[in-house]
Amino acid sequence: MASIRGFLHGVWRFLDGLRRALQLLVMLVVCVVLVGLLRKSVPSMPHEGALVLHPAGHIVEQLSGNPVERAFDEASGQHQAQTLLWDLTEGIEAAATDKRVTALVLELDAFEGAGQPILEELSASLAKFKQTGKKLIARGSSYSQAQYYLAAQADEIFLDPYGMVLIEGYERYGTYFKGALDKLSVDVHLFRVGKFKSAAEPYIRSDMSPEDREETLGYLNGLWSGYRSAVAAARGLQPEALQTYADGFATQIQKQSGDTAQMALDAGLVTALKTDDEINQRLIELVGEDSDDHDYRAIDFDQYLRVVQAEAKLHHKTKDRIDVIVASGEILDGDQDPGLVGGRSTAKLLREARLDDKTKAVVLRIDSPGGSVFASEQIYREVVALRAAGKPVVASMGDVAASGGYYIAAPADQIFSSATTITGSIGIFAVFPTVDRTMARLGLSVDGVGTTALSGKMRIDRPLDDVTAKVVQASINRGYEQFLVHVAEGRDKTRDEVHEIAQGRVWIGSDAQRLGLVDTLGGYAEAVAAAAKLAQLPDGSYTVERVEPELDWAGQLAMRLNTQIARLSGRMLGKSLQGWSGLLGQLSPLQTGLLRLQQSAKPGQAYAYCYCTVQ
Repeated sequence: MASIRGFLHGVWRFLDGLRRALQLLVMLVVCVVLVGLLRKSVPSMPHEGALVLHPAGHIVEQLSGNPVERAFDEASGQHQAQTLLWDLTEGIEAAATDKRVTALVLELDAFEGAGQPILEELSASLAKFKQTGKKLIARGSSYSQAQYYLAAQADEIFLDPYGMVLIEGYERYGTYFKGALDKLSVDVHLFRVGKFKSAAEPYIRSDMSPEDREETLGYLNGLWSGYRSAVAAARGLQPEALQTYADGFATQIQKQSGDTAQMALDAGLVTALKTDDEINQRLIELVGEDSDDHDYRAIDFDQYLRVVQAEAKLHHKTKDRIDVIVASGEILDGDQDPGLVGGRSTAKLLREARLDDKTKAVVLRIDSPGGSVFASEQIYREVVALRAAGKPVVASMGDVAASGGYYIAAPADQIFSSATTITGSIGIFAVFPTVDRTMARLGLSVDGVGTTALSGKMRIDRPLDDVTAKVVQASINRGYEQFLVHVAEGRDKTRDEVHEIAQGRVWIGSDAQRLGLVDTLGGYAEAVAAAAKLAQLPDGSYTVERVEPELDWAGQLAMRLNTQIARLSGRMLGKSLQGWSGLLGQLSPLQTGLLRLQQSAKPGQAYAYCYCTVQ
């Protein structure tokens, strides 16, 4: 019996040891998988050839959405394509001095658009590349206005013989909701300061107000002038030639019997009309042939960028740092995902920069039409605190830095903007809808009692009385006065001097600089250089880092796993939702407008927002 017991005990110990060994092995495998999921593999450098730049969707200052959700949506085919501006500029500027890159090819068919200041930033990087003597080639089946802005920077521009170059100028047409709200018997009460503060007018009008029309046409003409000058200079044309091309498009297309490609060639907008095969042959002449597929020798941009970023990390030895904090999107209260500006989350990034000894200066990159006044005030306070701590802050404006976007720029040591940035809109508004008439049409009524004169006054199912209106207007007036004081202190002006150019009026960057709302016309690189100078950082002694909210390890793992899962389910999910995408696109203006009304309709909540989207 003892021998059997001993034998069984030995078997048990063996099995237990085997179990422990297997557990250890499984844990080791899991750890390896986790490490593989959490770290980006560094690819080997592709062979020598032309770097192929193929931006997809809109080029943006900051990718929108929670990174975990974005990874899932992208893998499932439901994510709206976006390309990060800073990825493009980093890759292009690295390629300029990289002997492995012999030319740069712009493939622009998948590029959907960007604001003019973003196009200027990207064009500046392309100009640096061209200065090295390497060829820059643009190719496209057709070119939209934004696509052509980039294509115009190229040494050679190729257009498909069945393509066109469509330059339409700039416009801003909006959806007005008053008629629909009237049919629903919804009363929208607007409280504002500034005769040009038109942000909420779509809810109280059926058309554009004269003041909105005046200021909009002003900055649209500024954008159009900037576009014509930049493109004409790149192509060796006169700006008037682009005006003539756009204005006479319908007439010329009839003369050319519908041959839009020949029109573009005759106007000097493209170098030649070539098919894909002919373009590839030209590129083989420039950079050589790939023996594997008999195409031109090419380096994929995404793969190249990973190599560049990995190599940069290996050489990262500097201690001092300039942090770049991006405020992109509408300004909302609380914590917000990238693509929106959270009062609390953005203030936290600024606070961390203030408390980090390695951070010597901050560049606040702003691309925002504004939003919540309270959230803007939270960010404003942190910018002030940074300066009080002896750390310079330079505001760098992108496409839009208006209303709340200007609010957070005002206290910076210096403000840089593009000549075509849309800014200003110094004003405050609040919107409060009431639905008592809607309910009456349905036979519903509201009645009751309260304990104070304010009880029940802010209910949307009761009419808004004069007493409550005076309370709201008084708070809006105070918010506007505070806005004026902030700008006056930051810009070294009097309150009255700011009021004269404020009142909600939108300015183009060149006018804002003339009025003293902006210090210098310049881009991101100039803003970084200014921050280094203010912080007394010699060239080569610092690094520049764009700061984003960090995911914890669980979030990073979830993002990687979600991507893998989404790839398995995305084929079925993507196809099932495709039928709905067109309908949702048609409803988008109404959905966006009602969402903004819902966000704005908070009792006591003031907004500094600019409805100044440009197409």
